[in-house]
Amino acid sequence: MPEEAAKPKAPEVVLAFDLGRRRIGVACGDTVSRSASPLGAVSAGPAGPRWEAIGSLLREWQPALLVVGLPYNADGSESAAAAEARGFAGELNRRYALPVELVDERYSSLEAGARLKGARAAGLRRRRVAKPDLDAAAACVILERWLGDL
Repeated sequence: MPEEAAKPKAPEVVLAFDLGRRRIGVACGDTVSRSASPLGAVSAGPAGPRWEAIGSLLREWQPALLVVGLPYNADGSESAAAAEARGFAGELNRRYALPVELVDERYSSLEAGARLKGARAAGLRRRRVAKPDLDAAAACVILERWLGDL
């Protein structure tokens, strides 16, 4: 089950996930720089996420902790998708024996979209914003929120 553990004190790599029905955005960050970078998106479908792709990311990045966005409604109540996010977090913990923390992901996709569009308007992005880019950027927002609470 996801833990509500105290924030880490030693430098650690952290992976964050923005759960969606078709894709799961993934970002990586660390507790020293307190910054996050998008890693991309993992496919998901009716059978669930591509666990082998998630396992590969975990082997590559060796995180000490995982963060999952928990969807809330505007009024602060949990959305209908919150149970899926909690289930995903629990399965991450069960499969990989890593601590998992849940973070309010309200408006993370809107914030990520605004950032990506702003970067494109400023000439920092040459191509239009694709949905996997948005998912990974939303995972960055989620991770930055967690890192901001350290």
